[in-house]
Amino acid sequence: MNTDFLVDEPWVAKHLDDPAIVFLDVREATQFWAAHLPGARHFDVTQFSHYDTSEAGLALLASQFGALFSLLGLDGEEHVVVYESKSESRAARAAWLLEYLGHERVSLFDGGLGAAPNIALDSTARAFKQKWFRAKPQPERVADAQEIVRRLDEPGLRILDARRAAEYFGEEKRAKHAGTIPGARHLNYVDNIDADGRFKPVAQLRAQYEALGLTPDDEIVTFCGGGVRAAHTYYALRLAGFGRVRNYTGSWGEWGNRDDLPIERPVRASKG
Repeated sequence: MNTDFLVDEPWVAKHLDDPAIVFLDVREATQFWAAHLPGARHFDVTQFSHYDTSEAGLALLASQFGALFSLLGLDGEEHVVVYESKSESRAARAAWLLEYLGHERVSLFDGGLGAAPNIALDSTARAFKQKWFRAKPQPERVADAQEIVRRLDEPGLRILDARRAAEYFGEEKRAKHAGTIPGARHLNYVDNIDADGRFKPVAQLRAQYEALGLTPDDEIVTFCGGGVRAAHTYYALRLAGFGRVRNYTGSWGEWGNRDDLPIERPVRASKG
């Protein structure tokens, strides 16, 4: 099982002063300025959304986030460790963006600051130099609407909806249309996390995804409202040993606002 992208509190404490490591805090600004890991840099990833997965749309995503990562002093040579208060979707989204744009060493701090009671936090910011982050998009990490609709009937492609059940069943409308991508399986991304705010053990993650009919041989595309929660499920699947996973970053923000794409309204199972 691939757990290389997770680090824990002892690892973080040992590497706080390592100049080759950049800690990226993706919480809200007020939380960052209240207390953060010493030397951490702030990046609220939820301020930026890209729903267009056309060739031009993905090129714009690469250009804009490449510029943002340059402003954060990243060039792809450092080891970036992303964190928030627990193992949540903001950190997963930022980590996925870095990986998609070609950064080779990205980790998630499993449990985040909630798992770091013995680390002294800071409320000041350290100066850092801007660098040039040259975006090199990795197509094996992303899915686009054009490919998904073309391949919906292929048995080897599995679509996984990481939103709330009310969104999946079309009861909660957050776009022009409500529902889900036809044939999509569903599991809310919050089911990837245990009571302590860490990713669940590998065996539990694997069991819950196998219960949906997924196998490690499947090609799996995750989606949510805007690619954030889907990024969390992307990492949970990888952690569980599902190696062929991609994030449909446009997600329902794209699919649900278009009139030319098919939509399904699943029916809840009767309780009696």
